Amino acid sequence: MPQVVVDVVLKPEISDPQGQAVLGALGRLGHTQVTGVRQGKHFVLDVEGTPSREELEQIAETLLANPVIEDVELHLPEA
Repeated sequence: MPQVVVDVVLKPEISDPQGQAVLGALGRLGHTQVTGVRQGKHFVLDVEGTPSREELEQIAETLLANPVIEDVELHLPEA
């Protein structure tokens, strides 16, 4: 069954306190080469047939993300 992956992250201009907390912890653990962290959500959708990109974008932007503060990236199955 084909899978569509949807990654959702906060827009760059939106503060990411969880990402900042992880970055601080990484620094305290000695991982100073990491200079930024953005946390997000990762969804894997099992799909039947071939839903259109527009339909998948609508699903992502109306149910999986808040488009005011989050960006969505779709990873569609290889045809």
